[in-house]
Amino acid sequence: MAINEKQIIEDKKLKEILKMIEKIKYGSVTLIIQDGVIIQVDKNEKIRMK
Repeated sequence: MAINEKQIIEDKKLKEILKMIEKIKYGSVTLIIQDGVIIQVDKNEKIRMK
């Protein structure tokens, strides 16, 4: 895989992570990294009832 291809894949991952963060009002996003590569993203969203 060429460096440009790897960068494109990483950019797509980062864009997806940013989308998750923008949509959450309360909660967390956890990145699972293996050998310096994001392999999993966990989103935990809380719903506040007033």
